[in-house]
Amino acid sequence: MKIQNITRRSFLRTGCLAVPGISMSFGPGKLLGRESSKAANMPNINPGYIGPQFFDEREQQALLDVWESASPFRYWGPGEPTKVLHFEENFAKHMETRFGLGVSSGTAALDCAMTGLGVGPGDEVIVPAYTWWSDYTCVVQAGALPVFADIDDTLNIDPKDFERKITPRTKAVISVHLLGGPCDMDPIMDTARRKGVAVLEDCAQCVGGSYKGKKLGSIGNVGIYSFQINKVMTSGEGGAVVTSDPLIYERAARFHDMGTIRQLFLDRSGPSQVETFAGENFRMNELTGAVLGAQLTKLDTMLTHLRGNANAIYDGIKGLPGIRLRHRPDPEGDIGYSVFFKMKDKTMRDRCIKELRDRKVPAGRLSGSVLLPIHESVMNKRTRHPDWPSYNSPHGKAIKYGPECCQQTLDVYDRFVQVRVGPKYTQRINEYIIDAIRQVYPTLA
Repeated sequence: MKIQNITRRSFLRTGCLAVPGISMSFGPGKLLGRESSKAANMPNINPGYIGPQFFDEREQQALLDVWESASPFRYWGPGEPTKVLHFEENFAKHMETRFGLGVSSGTAALDCAMTGLGVGPGDEVIVPAYTWWSDYTCVVQAGALPVFADIDDTLNIDPKDFERKITPRTKAVISVHLLGGPCDMDPIMDTARRKGVAVLEDCAQCVGGSYKGKKLGSIGNVGIYSFQINKVMTSGEGGAVVTSDPLIYERAARFHDMGTIRQLFLDRSGPSQVETFAGENFRMNELTGAVLGAQLTKLDTMLTHLRGNANAIYDGIKGLPGIRLRHRPDPEGDIGYSVFFKMKDKTMRDRCIKELRDRKVPAGRLSGSVLLPIHESVMNKRTRHPDWPSYNSPHGKAIKYGPECCQQTLDVYDRFVQVRVGPKYTQRINEYIIDAIRQVYPTLA
């Protein structure tokens, strides 16, 4: 038997990266599957995870670079680690901001952004009543008080309710671009400027989206992103902070690295404006930076696929009599993660979802977030310690959560149907989904 010489590169390609059942390259149909001979008229409609469908030799090569340099830590090692550094610079440029910071998760990015804005005890931060946990916990962990505002038919924060919820204690608002669609940023920014409220854009579910030609994350004071597996571009976990404000950037960079600051960050932002303080360890490693650097080169392609399929489905159903689609303040900026339409009540929503699922259409309720004000732990204001400052001020003790503070949000949640969109959908799949909705909706409207 001939024994082949094995290099580190060939070992990685045939060894630890060649895991049985896992492909490093997802071509069209590998997640969607082949059409079944038993159901030739029904395509296999699995939208799949978006980013992994675009994994190819670029991610593989980037990981090999880190392995061969033996330098997975971002600041030093036997080689010269540069993956996170280059990702930060390229990501900031892509998002049209001056500064970028790679961190360990989207949640870590929110904690860094809160620090960057100087949010702390005595402050209030306005948060959508329907969003992911991290938008609530980052406020509590800062010692501040979350105040919930309703969402509207954009499925994002209602600009009118945001303005109603502002008090003299309001420090910031978290403008969350949920489920692939941008918030209506013009009225939010107008109110924020008039009232002196900072705007944190949470772009975790809308990476690469835009609003009236401006990239999401570049409009407010600071923006954050997540690269967890359910997001568009992914490294499994990971996050980023962007801003064009040197002070916000330095505070965020310090917080993500134990409160200290390294010269590379000051080379970007200028002379230090902040003394050392207690921080956390939210640093991104080189392996994560390697994958994200490769994924970033494909982000526009991913969005082109998603938007094309979502727009095709929207175009195919918008003529249905009486159909109420998600209000999209900027349809071109929507990334096309899903298609949404509204039913007259919860019962009709659930019947519609069932009928569509019976036809193998990936339909469901609004997903990926939580109705926070009605969650038991939120209503009972439980924190990591009973003396935590968020709820121990007179105002913190007095504030009430529960269904009464988010009636509009509950109504929106109970009535919308979400249909997932896959980046590798074919025209046939889009037409199948359109036909299914056109069959089901008129019987329930």
